[in-house]
Amino acid sequence: MGQTMDQMKMLNQLRKAQKELKNEIVEVEAGDGAVVVQINGELKIKKITIDPDRVDLDDIHELERWLENCLRDGYAKAQEIASEKMKPLMGKLGDLGL
Repeated sequence: MGQTMDQMKMLNQLRKAQKELKNEIVEVEAGDGAVVVQINGELKIKKITIDPDRVDLDDIHELERWLENCLRDGYAKAQEIASEKMKPLMGKLGDLGL
């Protein structure tokens, strides 16, 4: 019974951490704020903002690079946050048989 309670406690901690990751928002920008991307700790894009006054439509490749940079950097930062949040729990998962 004691191990089952420990498992339930661990699963609750894991669920809580996953829920908290939904609220962790990483914001990255490129082109001096021309492109802003928000990604949460679940690695889901929450918002992309493009400032039309800072984008040269004659150089669409520049906008594409800014988007690529924001997405790459945003995902890397969000993964780092998720990793740090989950690290204390990952060692305990073996106790659950996972």
